[in-house]
Amino acid sequence: QVQVVESGGGLVQAGGSLRLSCAASGSSLNINAMNWYRQPGKQRELVATITSGGSTNYASSVKGRFTVSRDNAKNTVYLTMNSLKPEDTAVYYCEVVNKWLGYWGQGTQVTVSS
Repeated sequence: QVQVVESGGGLVQAGGSLRLSCAASGSSLNINAMNWYRQPGKQRELVATITSGGSTNYASSVKGRFTVSRDNAKNTVYLTMNSLKPEDTAVYYCEVVNKWLGYWGQGTQVTVSS
């Protein structure tokens, strides 16, 4: 079993920055990738992903503003969000792909005021 805990959400003004963290723990970790999603309404969308080899990919809406990074020793992934816009407001979820199975955190709210 893998536990996933996100932190770092909050309220920020447009143009501001936030950094989200996601820590994975468990007895048998072999992480393939760590992904950030967000859900502003009913649909959940992929925001950024980072593989075990360090390859990254971003949604076009956040490219150039968001950066995903990871600390393999701590099994932690970060999402640094700059130049935030009101449309970035959402619940942000972390997915840890461990041995090709996905494990989700509880989500953290990010609210960007105009």
